[in-house]
Amino acid sequence: MDITRLIIVAVGGQGNLLSSRVLGEAALLSGVPVRMSEIHGMAQRGGVVESAIVFGDAESTIISDGEADLLVGFEPSETLRALNKCNSKTVVITNLSPLPPFTVAIGKGKYPDLNKVQELIRAKTSKLIAFDAVALAKEAGNVLGVNMVLLGALAQTGILPLAVDNIKETISTRTKKAFAEVNLKAFDLGFAAAGIA
Repeated sequence: MDITRLIIVAVGGQGNLLSSRVLGEAALLSGVPVRMSEIHGMAQRGGVVESAIVFGDAESTIISDGEADLLVGFEPSETLRALNKCNSKTVVITNLSPLPPFTVAIGKGKYPDLNKVQELIRAKTSKLIAFDAVALAKEAGNVLGVNMVLLGALAQTGILPLAVDNIKETISTRTKKAFAEVNLKAFDLGFAAAGIA
């Protein structure tokens, strides 16, 4: 089986780890070997959370610089920061709604221009799917559904060796019952948005 390498980057609290778990369980449902690792950093203080997920017959979860087939960024500057994991064939999906770090809020830093961020990503990779995932999460009924919106966009690419139905089934069974319907709606909105982008 071919190996597919995925990096997911987010800021603490955006739901990266839940997204990783959903993909891992969907892989098991699909009969696809999967290996995962996570870097939490200063997640509880708004720091970066990075997940590496390798689908297929790989022996390691390490995704070296230039090896990612897919990069999903829940926050634009974090997507840019992870660009070193990409190559000219990588597909990148990013949320365009920024969550500036506290250094920007106190005037000690400057948030990068979103147009420039997209230019830099497009220059290095094969495809960029960029949209406001926060707006779609709100439309689905919960601003915290950004992770599900981006999972939908990821599924739309067709690059992962996972059945879309298995991802949706995992969302239904592994997210809190009170949020399952909203999460599935968020997934569908992201799936549709990536098809247009």
